Amino acid sequence: MAKKNKKLTATQIEYQAFAKKMEPPRPVLKNCIRAFWVGGLICLLGQFIQTFFIHFFHFDEKTAGDPTVAVLIFISVLLTGFGVYDKLGQFGGAGTAVPVTGFANSIASAAIEHKSEGYVLGVGGKMFKLAGSVIVFGVVAAFFIALIKWLFTALGGS
Repeated sequence: MAKKNKKLTATQIEYQAFAKKMEPPRPVLKNCIRAFWVGGLICLLGQFIQTFFIHFFHFDEKTAGDPTVAVLIFISVLLTGFGVYDKLGQFGGAGTAVPVTGFANSIASAAIEHKSEGYVLGVGGKMFKLAGSVIVFGVVAAFFIALIKWLFTALGGS
C-alpha cells in the first residue's frame, strides 16, 4: 500500500484518508448470515427437487443428481432472464454465487449482456469466456485428485 501512496500527492493522500473515514462500515456479520440463509435455501430447493425425482420418477439418490442440477440451472437461467436472480444476489451475496445456480447465473448474465454483438461472437463468445476457465480448472483439479487417489491405492491404501 505504501508503494501506491508514493505516487500520490499530499492532497490525494489526505482525500483518500477522508473518504475512508466517511465510508460507512460494512455489515459483515449481517452479510454472512444472509449468504448462509440464501445459499442454504437454494440447496434446500435442490434437495426438494432431488426428492421429487426419487419419489415420482423412481431415481435412486445417485442418479437423481443430474436432473436435479439441470433443473436448478434452468431455474437460475430463467430467473436471471427475468432479472430476479440479480435482486436475490444483491440480498444474498455469496450465498447465490456458490451453488451451481451462481455459475449458471454468471453465464446467462454474460449472454444477455453481449446479445447486441450477435449470437455467435456476442452470446457464444462472451458466455463461455467465464465457463472456459471454470471448466479448465475443474478438469485439472479432477486430474490431480484422481492421480492422488491412484497413488494412494497403488501404495496399498484402501
